[in-house]
Amino acid sequence: MPVGPMPLPRAEGHISYGGALRPGEGDAIAQYVQQGKRIPRRGEVGLSAEEIQKFEDLGYVMSGSRHQRMNAIRIRKENQVYSAEDKRALAMFNYEEKSKREHKVMADLQRLVQRTIGHDVGPSHDPFATTDG
Repeated sequence: MPVGPMPLPRAEGHISYGGALRPGEGDAIAQYVQQGKRIPRRGEVGLSAEEIQKFEDLGYVMSGSRHQRMNAIRIRKENQVYSAEDKRALAMFNYEEKSKREHKVMADLQRLVQRTIGHDVGPSHDPFATTDG
């Protein structure tokens, strides 16, 4: 019988979040970021994001007041994870856009080859067709 909160689903693959994070720390923070949830602060571990939000709505300060340097370190670590996740999302977007362009070029090339050989490809979009007007 499990006790305590269940771990969040793992992030896909291994991503480098920078050297300032301890082993596994970046992955743990990234799991919250990927799910769009609030990253728990010290003293909040074991509470769900919804429970924390309820307490904050009631006026409790869940993150607590902490030494200025500790707060700066926490913010820097979170920002490292956010920037790594942003880079990852941008790389995926660029990959998908490049793939779309390649598929379009290949389709256009196939139509050109078919037209050159003499096979009619039908009324589809043909960027190489001439318009006699």
